[in-house]
Amino acid sequence: MTSNAVHDGEVLDELLNQIEDDIEQISTDGAYDHRHCYEEIAERGAKPVIPPRKHAVIWQHGNRKAPPHPRDQNLRYIRKHGRKKWKRDSGYHRRSIAETTMFRFKTIFGGILRSRRFDNQAVELLIKCAALNRMIQIAKPGSYRG
Repeated sequence: MTSNAVHDGEVLDELLNQIEDDIEQISTDGAYDHRHCYEEIAERGAKPVIPPRKHAVIWQHGNRKAPPHPRDQNLRYIRKHGRKKWKRDSGYHRRSIAETTMFRFKTIFGGILRSRRFDNQAVELLIKCAALNRMIQIAKPGSYRG
């Protein structure tokens, strides 16, 4: 949770530092299409799957001696095969699971917070998340070995 004054990409490093395990792939929306985000993901040894903005340009042209930039590879693939195929082939579609959870959260609890103070908003979100997790667990069907 952040205030409105903080951009999503600004907190990526803090989010990644909360995860001690190895990360294979990081899929985000276009708000993270910034150089520093790619650098932070590369530091973790993960594959960045970030859709370049609609009018994106190549950052690092092929005549450099450096390896190709992951963003440029994504951009070239999208230009050649289309955004829909890139999403499917890159595994970007898995990100929709998290988006579905956020949609469910906002549908049930609304898109606004009632608390005014930031600390109270954090508590409010924790309570709502706990309630949503409980609802999901209650609604899950049991599976048994037959």
